[in-house]
Order: sequence, then structure tokens, then C-alpha cells
Amino acid sequence: MRSIRPSFTARRGRGTRRGTSPALAAVALAAALALTATACGSSDTKADGKSTASATSSDTGDGKIKIPDNIKDKLKERGIDIDRWKGGAWKNWNKDDWLREADDYINPIIQGLWSSGRMRDANDPDTGVDTNDISGDQGVTDPTPAAVDAKAVTPTYHANAATAGKVFFDSPEGTMVCSATVVEDPAHPGKSNMVWTAGHCVHAGKKGGWYRNIAFVPSYNNSGQSAAQLETATREQVAPYGVWWADWARTSQQWIDQGGETGGQGSSYDYAVIHVTPEKGSGGKSLEETVGSALPVNFNAPAVPKVSSITATGYPEAKPYDGSTLYQCTDKPGRLSINASDPTMYRIGCTMTGGSSGGGWVETGSDGKPSLVSNTSIGPVTSGWLAGPRLGDVAKGVYDSVSKKFADQ
Repeated sequence: MRSIRPSFTARRGRGTRRGTSPALAAVALAAALALTATACGSSDTKADGKSTASATSSDTGDGKIKIPDNIKDKLKERGIDIDRWKGGAWKNWNKDDWLREADDYINPIIQGLWSSGRMRDANDPDTGVDTNDISGDQGVTDPTPAAVDAKAVTPTYHANAATAGKVFFDSPEGTMVCSATVVEDPAHPGKSNMVWTAGHCVHAGKKGGWYRNIAFVPSYNNSGQSAAQLETATREQVAPYGVWWADWARTSQQWIDQGGETGGQGSSYDYAVIHVTPEKGSGGKSLEETVGSALPVNFNAPAVPKVSSITATGYPEAKPYDGSTLYQCTDKPGRLSINASDPTMYRIGCTMTGGSSGGGWVETGSDGKPSLVSNTSIGPVTSGWLAGPRLGDVAKGVYDSVSKKFADQ
């Protein structure tokens, strides 16, 4: 038996922000609402310094914001005034105003908020944290795996990893980023609008609530431009398949109740599913139709000894990476036990760092077809390995709830 030594430092393998790290998971409330963006500083501008905000409603284009009265009333029940929200009230993170419970999440669309510059500024090093709370080894933790060097995915990403992308969001600490994967929707075969990521990429866990302005960008930086080139890139160049806002999301109740900003608390249940809608319309096409692919999710993935290899995909941005490039690691997984009462996690050797959180872990089944079996959750601050939850009944419940929510739409 070998357990994790409490003397080393580690990071939660989550999304990141300039000078600090994030965490989040969500359940969106109502249909997405088109709002006008307000100036938020340099991160809200294009490379040419001009604001990207738009006053145009996403479904009418006539400059008028059309929000059904019943949705306004629902938001007011939660203490949310739309006019104040679009005017910057979303930046208020007072504890009493930070919506926490599963059905509290709201995510009105703020047109143009996610400019190329704001996306770029979300790519910053994660903060190292102590992992003394990783304990309770069930006697099944395998030896620490040898580091596996992450390999850059060859551009275009749409051609070689079409289901991968980035999730952007705002937290009390600032603008954050995670990785994510387009997954199938059983209620809409071939027309999914569902994305899989980590729970800490939508919800702050036991000491916080839902994050805000959650959006998914498939094939971010599709052509593989360098960080220097991205300094002058347009929004269309960094997001060629559009910006898709979360209009509903779910994470596990275990993550909400137990999830910690550091270490391994809640990591065995650190997953989330978001349902998205296009910011500017997609001509009637779903996300899956737009990117051309979606992965099935395997909630009965085999035990570690029966898995020959797993491939993890993500956009690491902490040094030596910069968040501009998509990477992958492939390794035979081992087991990591966090708490005796929690499911054992997968663990692989991988040098990806912060920003890769939420990225999909894919295994090829006996039928020769790939499926998502996990997502990046935690890893040491020095990099070298990553761990992700095994997906079982709780994960399936999260997934099914999102699919059923939109089954008739």
C-alpha cells in the first residue's frame, strides 16, 4: 500500500486566473438572456482597443432586449435585477448575493463580454496549494506514476480534436479558464448542446456558490497561433466556432457540499455538465453539428486493471505552458484513493498544468470506439501526474438531469 505523502504541495487541477486559481459548478435557471455588456477594463476590449460589447439582442438584432416577464419575475425572486446585472451587478460577490444551491444558478448572456483579450487574460498560472487533506487511503492507491510529457495537438484542432475547447467564467478572484469536452445528448442524437467539465469549473464548492458568465469556446485558437500572435488576434480567430453560453448546468451535490478550493476534498465527484446556447445564433445548428462531433460518456468504465490506456486533453497555461495550445497525455491509469468512503479515482502520468482542469479523459472500449470516462480534477503543483473521478451512478444522474431538462426543446 502506498498513500500520498502529506509533505508535498499540489494544486487543484482546475482552471486558472491571473495570480490565483478558480473553482465552479452550476445549474442554470432560465433561458439565456441577451444583455448589453459594460466596459470592464482592458480585458473587455479587442486588440485594437475598441469595445466588443453589443447592445443587440441575440435573437432579434434590433437593439432591444426582449426578456419574458415570467423570467424577469423568476430572477427577481432570487434578488436579481436584470438592469443592474447587465450594468455590472454580476461583479457583486457578497456572500448573501452569491447564489449557491443547485437550482439557483443564472447565466444571462452579456453580448461581447468574452472578447479575445478577455479570454487571453484568463490564462495565468495556478496557485500551489497544500494537500494535507488528501487522506483516508483505502489501501488501493498505486505508486505515483512516472511523468508523461504532454504532446501538442497538431492544428487545426477542429480536425484533430473537434470535441475539445475552453470554458471561461468569472469568480470573486477574477476571470478564470478551464478545459471541456462536447458530449452526446441522448435526448437529441446528433444534435447535442451538452459540454462536460469539472465541478470546480462551475461552482466553488462548500465555501462558495455558482460562478458567473460561463461560456464554452470549442476549438479555441483552432489554427494554433502562438501567444504572441494571439495578442493581435480577433475574436473570430480565437473562437471560429463561436462563443456558447451556459443556459443550464449541473454538478454533483457532493461537490457542492464537500468541494474544497485546495487538495482533494470532493474530487471523486468533481464533474459537471453544462447545456449551452450560441451567443450570436448558429443558424439553427446545435453545438455538435457546428463542431461535427460529440463523445459518448461511459458510466460503466472498467476498473483500472482492465484499462490499457487513457488520453487526457486540455489547454494547460501554468508554466511552462501559456494556454494557447491544446495538449494531450496518454498513459495506463493507476488508482488514487482520497477518502475511504469515496470512489477511487483514476491517475495518470502527465505534465499538463493549471488550465487543463475539466478536460476530457478518453478510453477506447472493446468495441474500438472512444468514450469519455473522466475529466481532469487534481494534480501536484510541480506537475507530473493528474487525477480524475471515475464516472458512476452519481455522474450519470448529473448527465441525465441536463439531458431531460431540454428533451422537449
